Amino acid sequence: MSKIVNPILPGFNPDPSICRVGSDYYIATSTFEWYPGVQIHHSTDLVNWRLVRRPLDRAAQLDMRGNPDSCGIWAPCLSHADGLFWLVYTDVKRYDGNFKDAHNYIVTAPSIEGPWSDPLYVNSSGFDPSLFHDDDGRKWFLNMQWNHFSHGVGGSPKHPSFAGILLQEWDAREKRLIGPVKNVFRGTEHGLVEAPHLYKRNGWYYMTTAEGGTGYDHAVTMARSRSIWGPYELHPDVHPITSKDSPDASLQRAGHGQIVETPDGQFYHTHLTSRPLPGMRRSPLGRETAIQKCVWRDDDWLYLTEGGQVPSVEVDPPNEAERHIPPRTIRYDFTGSKLPADFQWLRTPYPERIFSLAAKPGALRLYGRESLGSWFEQALVARRQEHFALRVETELDFRPTTFQQAAGLTHYYNRSKFHFLAVSFDERRGRMLTVMSCFGDWPNGKLSFPLAEAIELPGERPVGLAAEIDGARLQFFYRPADSWIPVGPELDASLISDEAGRGEHGSFTGAFLGMLAFDTSGSGLPADFGYFSYENRDPLS
Repeated sequence: MSKIVNPILPGFNPDPSICRVGSDYYIATSTFEWYPGVQIHHSTDLVNWRLVRRPLDRAAQLDMRGNPDSCGIWAPCLSHADGLFWLVYTDVKRYDGNFKDAHNYIVTAPSIEGPWSDPLYVNSSGFDPSLFHDDDGRKWFLNMQWNHFSHGVGGSPKHPSFAGILLQEWDAREKRLIGPVKNVFRGTEHGLVEAPHLYKRNGWYYMTTAEGGTGYDHAVTMARSRSIWGPYELHPDVHPITSKDSPDASLQRAGHGQIVETPDGQFYHTHLTSRPLPGMRRSPLGRETAIQKCVWRDDDWLYLTEGGQVPSVEVDPPNEAERHIPPRTIRYDFTGSKLPADFQWLRTPYPERIFSLAAKPGALRLYGRESLGSWFEQALVARRQEHFALRVETELDFRPTTFQQAAGLTHYYNRSKFHFLAVSFDERRGRMLTVMSCFGDWPNGKLSFPLAEAIELPGERPVGLAAEIDGARLQFFYRPADSWIPVGPELDASLISDEAGRGEHGSFTGAFLGMLAFDTSGSGLPADFGYFSYENRDPLS
């Protein structure tokens, strides 16, 4: 029997909310500034997962132009009741400073495939919302309460901004919150309480939350009450899942997840996690999704089946299942009418402004828009980095006429953490190849140029571009004719990670690899990418 191998959703897939409908399991994860919003994966065995939908895909539902890095869609909650899927999500408009400006919404659909409704606005009192469907038919909305006063009264004096978990009834007919609102759980001394989910069993309301921040002190906290309004008593271990006291564990930063029951009464709990590079606290793959098998003991509390609090890499599935190994190399030829599902772009609900699959059949055309530092309209189409060792390559047809135009291949985290192998233009030498990097220079985003001298690209023929990553090492290559030639020195790939730059609580996505074009002259010069390939070179995956 194949094991569940964690992470089940590798690469940037944080804040997992799990939902079962019959024999089908669905997990919704955060997408932050990447568009369309929310990733939903599907499984029938908890072993194999497939991306099936990104439901927030039009301007009426989501417009993130102007959202700063690591804002946008935080911590969705997916549930099913009354013949509908319910998706609750936050669109965060500000990260830095005392304010968050976090707006919470609900959308529904008769099936995962849709159609997904326009959003209903709920409130803006905090982030990480969830919707609980009680067995009497009533619905309850929960979210953490954000306190912008640094001297406020949170669950922990160390972190007063995280003021606790709010509960209020949601009226599905009137489509609004009704009745009293109460702070029902202020968290523990660990602090930073967020991400509430309710589960009901044997007359108990069980609340799981995340605490400790989403870094290396992260944890799942559990509490219960006979009344939904509390008071809530803490789990005997307080944190049934955490790696905070186990620095050598394979799965770090474990926390923020949800309980799910199988059709035959087995129990599992999802959680986010990360896998830092050996010898350093940097996780270029971002926060990933894992799942653990659990058991209810005689005291009516949930525990890891294996005992302890530290999550396992390999977990027994509920039933026999064969693990499907994906191909080691995936080639995208852009011959269809839709962008391949692995790819996303940044912020804008108007993708026709930044790319086309029809303008040049068999190629992805990017229209150069704003700079790498923009929070509004970047022509960047990329896919998640899912492996520590890999090779990506593409072929670019691009004919710039000014240094304000550039297109190429990027290893990208955000506006202050990236490497960019770019074709551009020099007035004296014509078309040329250069590298632009940013090494976590927040908030300025100042560029560095690792090449001592740009490489001339005579003529106008397409040029191949490639990148090879092995742990913390990145090497760019180009192919002007028939063979691949290294470009410049090895670069530090570990900088394209959560923890680089501002640190583990400064940014929340993960590394992407993809195609990028900008044209700061405003001309919208097109760049045509003939294909994109992604090769997994991890020896053990």
